[in-house]
Amino acid sequence: MAETTNEIYRTMDLALRIGELLLSSGAGASDVKAQMENVAYACGLRGSTSDVTFTELAMSHQARSDEPALIQLRQVRYRQVDFGDLTQVDHLVRDLLAGRVTREEAATRLKRITSTGHSRPKWSVTLGLGVMGAGIGMVLAGDWVVIGIAFVGSVGVDVIQRYMSRRRWPVFYQQVAGGLFATLLAAGIAKAGLDVAPSRVITASIVLLLAGVSFLGAVQDALTGFPLTSGARILEAVIATAGAIAGVSGGLTLARVLHIGLGTLDPGSVRFADLPMLAIGGALTAAAYAFSSYVPYRALLPIAVIGALAMAVYDLAANNRVGTNWASGVAAVVIGVVSWAVSGRARVPALVVVTAAIVPLLPGLSIYRGLALFGAGESSGLLALANAAAILIALSSGVLLGQYIAQPLKREARRLESRLSGPRLVGPLSARAPHLRRRKRAPE
Repeated sequence: MAETTNEIYRTMDLALRIGELLLSSGAGASDVKAQMENVAYACGLRGSTSDVTFTELAMSHQARSDEPALIQLRQVRYRQVDFGDLTQVDHLVRDLLAGRVTREEAATRLKRITSTGHSRPKWSVTLGLGVMGAGIGMVLAGDWVVIGIAFVGSVGVDVIQRYMSRRRWPVFYQQVAGGLFATLLAAGIAKAGLDVAPSRVITASIVLLLAGVSFLGAVQDALTGFPLTSGARILEAVIATAGAIAGVSGGLTLARVLHIGLGTLDPGSVRFADLPMLAIGGALTAAAYAFSSYVPYRALLPIAVIGALAMAVYDLAANNRVGTNWASGVAAVVIGVVSWAVSGRARVPALVVVTAAIVPLLPGLSIYRGLALFGAGESSGLLALANAAAILIALSSGVLLGQYIAQPLKREARRLESRLSGPRLVGPLSARAPHLRRRKRAPE
């Protein structure tokens, strides 16, 4: 047991710093709360409580009923998502729970993780995002010209957003600029007379702008009993997506003023690639996004395989008249189930795998379709945007359902059911589980 006030504060500070990095990297509030309490338990602090909101973490401990509680707060400062750092922190928590490192060693490792820069240069990340756009172009049955232009569009969006981020522009305006650039690029191609479908170029470019990570965390929080954090995350995701929509809408309006015809989309006329190209495009998109998010190299191939599998499942379901929403949900469930086993073998958190694997399924096409129909004065554009929102919900809830199905219900997890509020996408189930297993193996 931690015996002094100073030791208690040291333990809570370590737990809060770990929770801050997990929350800023997109982990759900239930995962963050569980790992904060696991860290405290592993460091000898019993009876601590923690609370998670969108921008603040709190932890308290009351040694005796006649003594005041010790409370620490920490503000969450969001930064660029780095799944490499997230993976290292996940390993750090597991080492701490297993007793392989002390609290002081864990604090030193954490400081080294947070103070070290990204593991890859920025130019390689930008190229990776370009490859992701090219993969989306393949998914949409684009030819090599479309794939090349989609690569350029995604690179351009990332360069613009990095420039604006360095000058501390709010995310909303970064999203507007990205959507505007993608649409104007398509307008320029149409004006040049190239035989390229502008919708594919715009769709491939704006997938980068869709808030897949935020929606995944928001739905997980809503399903696991954190409505306040869920509402804040949903609002953040909606504002970010609204920025992308505003940018695309502005680009379509400007193109119309300049008498550049980008065409409209009939909801039933969209054609995806055939299965082999669809699977290759899904694999390339998922692996490229993972690379750009600093996922360790050892996990890129498994993520690519899961991305290809998800697109194959989606194609099979969609061709059997299941519907786009249900096809997306079924593919997301498969991602959730498979990622549970793959993440353990690749030694990365499940959150890393599922986030990258769902990127090819994000509804960029539905968003563009809705905006194009709106621009043509068609009321069905609202239905297309509502369909995009339904796809995002299906993807997020499907991934979590897959995790619920995949995670084994062990005896020690049942005993600690009150401490668990859902499947863990980051970190182990509980700090006490290893102790129970060792006790079971001990000789009589």
